Amino acid sequence: MRPPSLLFVCLGNICRSPLAEAAFRSAADRAGLVAVADSAATGEWQIGNPPDPRSQAVALRHGINISARRARRVRGADFTGFDYILALDPQNLFDLHAIAPGRCTARIELLMDQVPGCAGQAVRDPYYGDAADFDAVWEQVTRAADALVRVLKE
Repeated sequence: MRPPSLLFVCLGNICRSPLAEAAFRSAADRAGLVAVADSAATGEWQIGNPPDPRSQAVALRHGINISARRARRVRGADFTGFDYILALDPQNLFDLHAIAPGRCTARIELLMDQVPGCAGQAVRDPYYGDAADFDAVWEQVTRAADALVRVLKE
């Protein structure tokens, strides 16, 4: 049986989704869960760029180096290659459903729907904010990562 695979998706793949991927990988490692994780964007203007320096800084404060990551766009193969595609906000969820091919086998869901009491909520976009906004994103994606790991371990 292959390990579960998850793709975290935001608009540019430089702020929220790389942090969600990092938080999930960390939570899975702590729980002894073998899983595959990646992140991607629905937009294309950041392709090839590293995570925002503020995302890198908050991840490093939690012992995770994401500096080698490079933004990529969601591609058709992702819809059959991943078990879960998790959007970080409702607009990206809508966009993912709009571009999903008919042969899509992945479950496309909102990330925060995984956290009890947070259904329908977005992981706020910190791009125009400051370090505190990135810390708040880390808190949100960590809660979601812990919830995902609990579900996947059951």
